[in-house]
Amino acid sequence: MLFKPELNETAKVTGERVARVASRARRRTVSIAITLLIVGGLGYIAWNAFQQKQAANRARPDLPVPVLAATPRIQDVPVYLDGVGAVRALNTVTVRSQVDGKLIAVNFTEGQDVSKGDVLGEIDPVIYKAQFDQAVAKKAQDEAQLANMRLDLIRYQQLAASNAGSKQQADTQRAVVAQQEALVNADQAAIDNTQATLGYTKIIAPLSGRAGLRQVDQGNIIHSADLTGLVVITQLQPIAVQFSLPQQQIMRVNAASAKGTLSVDVFGNDGVTVIDSGTLKGIDNQVDSTTGTLKLKAEFPNASFQLWPGQFVNVRLKVDNLSQALVVPTSAVQRGPAGTFSYVIGDGDIVTAKPVVVTQQNETDAVIASGLRPSDRVVTTGFANLSDGAKVIVGKDEQAPTADLAPRKRSSRAPQGKDGPSKDGQGERRGKKGEGDQKGQAGPAQGGEQSGSAAKSQP
Repeated sequence: MLFKPELNETAKVTGERVARVASRARRRTVSIAITLLIVGGLGYIAWNAFQQKQAANRARPDLPVPVLAATPRIQDVPVYLDGVGAVRALNTVTVRSQVDGKLIAVNFTEGQDVSKGDVLGEIDPVIYKAQFDQAVAKKAQDEAQLANMRLDLIRYQQLAASNAGSKQQADTQRAVVAQQEALVNADQAAIDNTQATLGYTKIIAPLSGRAGLRQVDQGNIIHSADLTGLVVITQLQPIAVQFSLPQQQIMRVNAASAKGTLSVDVFGNDGVTVIDSGTLKGIDNQVDSTTGTLKLKAEFPNASFQLWPGQFVNVRLKVDNLSQALVVPTSAVQRGPAGTFSYVIGDGDIVTAKPVVVTQQNETDAVIASGLRPSDRVVTTGFANLSDGAKVIVGKDEQAPTADLAPRKRSSRAPQGKDGPSKDGQGERRGKKGEGDQKGQAGPAQGGEQSGSAAKSQP
């Protein structure tokens, strides 16, 4: 077997080249790994130092915590039950015609307040007037015949008394007179009927209230069978509100209503302002099984027409009054794992967390059943850095920072705008104006900076 020296030398050169490339790759990998380790170590050291600095800033037991405080007050507190309801009219009437005919007059305007007995519309009365006159004439005719029959009865009775005539004839004549008297009474009933029908040609308001939109225009034929009627009248004063309460409050409402009439308040659109006050008029006799609520109905005078039928409103029902209750601001009551508590400021301005029992609370006040005394001072603001046993510094409400609502005037030493004088030379003239646009625009920024520094300096 023969070997070629040229091939062996070529293989050796190729192996050396591969070894050099592999060596370079290993060195590069080691360099990258060392660099990453150094960067990671430096990052960890920096992060550790930052966390220690933050912890040191948070701890700072040597500085008191700035807070605001309040003293509990003794007062009578009403107890309310809140609900949602809808305004309903006490009476709503669809005014319809009771006779058929042509509508010749409409005597109201849409949205007008009408009184009971007002004539709202008129139907052509010609036909009904003729029927009334016919009934009156028929009665006059029958009355004339009755008068003649009564005279005949008198004659027959005289003849029968003298035995010149038959008693049977006198008795028959007496029956004829009775029949004619009954016919006259029927004529009177017919007159009353036609007179009432004639009166129905004037459409009368059955109650006082607000007229709605007109359903029939003048000149149309109106019928007693029409479902729409002429107009709908809704009674707005007084007005009712139907609202619901959870079924859990049934016993409380019944116990309160047994003591006397309960007052009900209705809130406006803002949910805070009471727009009307009334009284509870009725409680439904069963609970709605689909919603688990009980319906109640209250009546309001609605003197200013602020309540409107179909309107949804928020309602509160007064069921009790807590006499001489201990009241604190709602912000003073905090919640923790063990329940509600308040921070009480003791001697040396050291706060202590005391558990409290809250009877009721709203957005502003909380009624405390136990846990506080009238002489205690409770923390209302500044809970971020507060803990049990911490020292505090109590501020005042008037020290709270307020925002600047108006721009402040720039001082004479204030620098000019960032852009400097303009190219057309208008910058100098704008800088000389006492109340120029440039100062007005810079005012809010300056005022905001001052208010921000004031906020930082307040406890």
